[in-house]
This record gives sequence, structure tokens and C-alpha cells, in this order.
Amino acid sequence: MVSATIEREGESVPVYGERPSGMLVFTPNMHFVEVPTDADVPRFASDLRGGGTAEENAAAMAGGIGFFGTYSVDSAGAIAGNRVVGSTFPNWIGSVRTGRDLQLRVEGERMFETFQRPDGTRVAIVFERVR
Repeated sequence: MVSATIEREGESVPVYGERPSGMLVFTPNMHFVEVPTDADVPRFASDLRGGGTAEENAAAMAGGIGFFGTYSVDSAGAIAGNRVVGSTFPNWIGSVRTGRDLQLRVEGERMFETFQRPDGTRVAIVFERVR
């Protein structure tokens, strides 16, 4: 992931901090996994994943999301939408995004993902191909 911004009240602001990090993978059998994160989320004081303080857990939850599912393509081979099967944010499980909500565009080695959240805000993420 190269960048990730959210458009709110006419302003574009980083959605995963100043140093976003993440990956989006599409498999040939129509599955995907996406994990955008904020590289600057502080480490937990405890080395136990379940041992974070309320503040550490809140920062970790706000600083990233992981989700996976299936995707579909149209007759031209463009992404037509996706369905979330699992997510670190339980409210997304079972959600479906269509081409109206989700657009992907490839230019050279970069892919541009834009989607509209249910509250109407738009998120724009740029990924660079990893070889």
C-alpha cells in the first residue's frame, strides 16, 4: 500500500496515518484478502496479543483492518464487486460491495481502489505491485 486517504467534508486526510502499510491479494480462484494498517501504531507494552490495555487495543483497532472474501468480475474482466466472508471488524462480515461502491483501476504497476462507506465518505487507496 502506497497511500490511503478518506475524503471528509471536502478534505482528504490520511486514513491509516502518515505511513500506511498493507497488502491486497487476489487469487485466481476468485478470493481476496486485504489488510491495510497504520505503520505507526505503537507496540503493546505486553508481548501478549490479548494483553493490551484499553488504549492500546483502541489504537490497534483504529489503526488497521483485515478482511477477506470472494470477488467477481464482469465480462471485460474488471472487478464487479466483492463479498466479505471474514473481518477483524465484525460488522463487515457478510457485506457486499458492488461496482457502484467499489472501483479498482490499474495503471502500470499501481492499482487504485476507491470505495464509498455506508456513511457516504469515500476512501482512496493506492497499491503498488509486489513481485
